[in-house]
Amino acid sequence: MPKSKPKASKRSNNPPLAEIGIIGGSGLYSMPGLERTREWRVKTPFGDPSDALVLGTLEGKRVAFLSRHARGHRFTPSEINYRANLYAMKLAGVTRLISVSAVGSLREDLRPLEFLIPDQFYDRTKLRVSTFFGDGIVAHVGFDKPTCAQLSNVLGNACDAAGVKAHRGGTYVCIEGPQFSTLAEAHVHRQLRFEIIGMTNVTEAKLAREAELCYATVAMITDYDCWHPEHASVTLEEIIANLNRNAENACNVIRNAVRAMPAERECKCGKALAHAIVTDPKLVPAAARRRLAAIIGKYIS
Repeated sequence: MPKSKPKASKRSNNPPLAEIGIIGGSGLYSMPGLERTREWRVKTPFGDPSDALVLGTLEGKRVAFLSRHARGHRFTPSEINYRANLYAMKLAGVTRLISVSAVGSLREDLRPLEFLIPDQFYDRTKLRVSTFFGDGIVAHVGFDKPTCAQLSNVLGNACDAAGVKAHRGGTYVCIEGPQFSTLAEAHVHRQLRFEIIGMTNVTEAKLAREAELCYATVAMITDYDCWHPEHASVTLEEIIANLNRNAENACNVIRNAVRAMPAERECKCGKALAHAIVTDPKLVPAAARRRLAAIIGKYIS
């Protein structure tokens, strides 16, 4: 049995290591302002997370930070072990998860260096496992509203407090990558009235819902994809420059969000599995019970 399984059981009997999780995307590989930090390396039943979780306090609250692509940016969007990342956050005791991600804009009025808090996703990925379930246990969670409205509102208010222009609501179309879109794809995405495009967040959102975590995204707009007549193609140089300019804004937003985070969750995210598991509990294999202990333990012991 992997060493991580006893850890999952042990953590459930101890105070949480963190209450708020932060996943940093391209350009955000650390969280300035974290105090009394330590690294926590944990193996999960799904393998290793992208990097060590950095535990500490931010604005007086316990926080776990994880670099999605790993420090040094070593994983493509398709290579990220999303299940391990989300399971590690669950093991740490996180209940709310803030994602910070670089995106392209599909609308003229959504300008580079502005932020957007999406409330919808459209999944165009094809190479990823986006569920914890299977291998003897089946669950179907509701996903019509894929982000947590309460957490999204906190992030929107945090943008206002930080003086960052942010748009509330919109659809994030998630492509497989790592290539950027073709011009034909960009035009189709615009015809479908999507607002922004990225390569990571829909997979995280699906797993967060299964893990009963509140999930919301701070999308940092870096470019106009390739559709804009004055921006004929997406260049990495342009994206990196805008990411660096946005990094300070993103950190200010996160600090404001953590400071203002309500003590209680006023949403249904924490009960997403209450009526979602359809497998007869008596027929769930012991291996599945152990593998998903941190997620299904309160429903199937």
